[in-house]
Amino acid sequence: LSYHKTWMQPHSWNNMIVLSSLALFCLITTSVVHAARFLTIGSGAFISGLPRRIHVKTIAMTANKMSTKGESSSVYGDEEKYPNSNYGELERLKQEERRLASLLASIRQEKLSVLRSRPLSIGVVGFGRFGQFIAKKFVEHSNIVGPTPDSNSGLETKPNTGVGVVGKVVAISRTDYSDVASRMGVKFLPYGDMERFICEEDLDVIVLAVSILSFEETVKELAPILTKRLGQSTGSGAKDNATISSSTLPLIVDVLSVKEHPRSVLLQLLPEECDILCTHPMFGPDSARDSWRGQTFVYERTRIDKVLLGESGEKINKSGRLAAEKTDKESSFVDSQGTIRDVHENSNAHVEGMDRMERFLSIWEEEGCQMTPLSCKDHDTYAADSQFITHLMGRILGQQGLQPTPIDTRGFQSVLKLIENTNADSFDLFYGLYKFNRNSGDTIERLRDALDTITRSLEEHKSY
Repeated sequence: LSYHKTWMQPHSWNNMIVLSSLALFCLITTSVVHAARFLTIGSGAFISGLPRRIHVKTIAMTANKMSTKGESSSVYGDEEKYPNSNYGELERLKQEERRLASLLASIRQEKLSVLRSRPLSIGVVGFGRFGQFIAKKFVEHSNIVGPTPDSNSGLETKPNTGVGVVGKVVAISRTDYSDVASRMGVKFLPYGDMERFICEEDLDVIVLAVSILSFEETVKELAPILTKRLGQSTGSGAKDNATISSSTLPLIVDVLSVKEHPRSVLLQLLPEECDILCTHPMFGPDSARDSWRGQTFVYERTRIDKVLLGESGEKINKSGRLAAEKTDKESSFVDSQGTIRDVHENSNAHVEGMDRMERFLSIWEEEGCQMTPLSCKDHDTYAADSQFITHLMGRILGQQGLQPTPIDTRGFQSVLKLIENTNADSFDLFYGLYKFNRNSGDTIERLRDALDTITRSLEEHKSY
């Protein structure tokens, strides 16, 4: 009773008023904090919609006041729960994104202008299914619209509305595909006109789209005619002419499914003035019927301006020794004549050769291919355990005469699709993958070992 009497005294009423005021202040403060969190987190669009200079300044002032009171510098005092309270950063990033997109668009227009300034004349040796497949795409990147009998070149041109990397496409083949070529906008020559094809068509690039089995024989037929063209371009004593440029002869490109074999053949048989680009478009008329986008394109820059590029990408001299053995500078290399040169020297032959290669590669880039630089040796190592084993399993399963059933699982449907795709290719292609990739034999042996291991495991389980 005395306790309650004390509170009833006049000065005790003052205490109650003070305590009540404090309680009311705490209640109001809590409500304000929760309201701020709701408005900021639940309705972030409101704050982000304010002028950046206003809300960033307000947040900074609030954080400064709180830090002076010894509180957390976070606006909400809960940085762990809301770590991304960096307002204004998204707006800045969007502005930077727009700036870079504009810059990229400007660079692309400049790139297209450069590509159109010197369109390539491309020849295709071998106008079978794959030769037609790539030639059609080359035409799509040109200013060719179709045949016209009155034109000396056999082709009519129009103002460039596409990329314009290609100026003209000329094909040559043992089989007469003149009608197909005409409908496609490709100039066609019979195989007997190989000398005209090489010496008179003024080709920048020759793509060898022949089979693996006929590749070496085809190169043997081309080599002397290329040498003749070189002699016509430089006059007598061409081999001794120090001013010979690699651009005097066309860039030779192979598209075989094996790589070490064509690389070796081209280096052995072609004049050293021929630049060489070894490629493997890892797709074809069936797998890339609708688009090349996302398809893998493997390539190795094999030789530019008489300089052989080693498997590791290093420059090597004619005897095969690394240039680093004979030079001190990392940027130096030894050309085929034993002359020490610098990678960055501004020689016309090197610049022209590299420019021509880049223009050709741009066709595949523009089509959206996944460009994969890879040495020929590494390509064959990977291909044996991917491409060859795929064809091998398709052929093995195809020999069993598997047919669709009413209860096919999706896995079995995939097996039937594999059989269909692999057996659609010629047996010559399959044999070429085996004969001209030294790793394929090892793949077969490992497959046999794996089959034996699985068979033994099944036999052992009979005793359980």
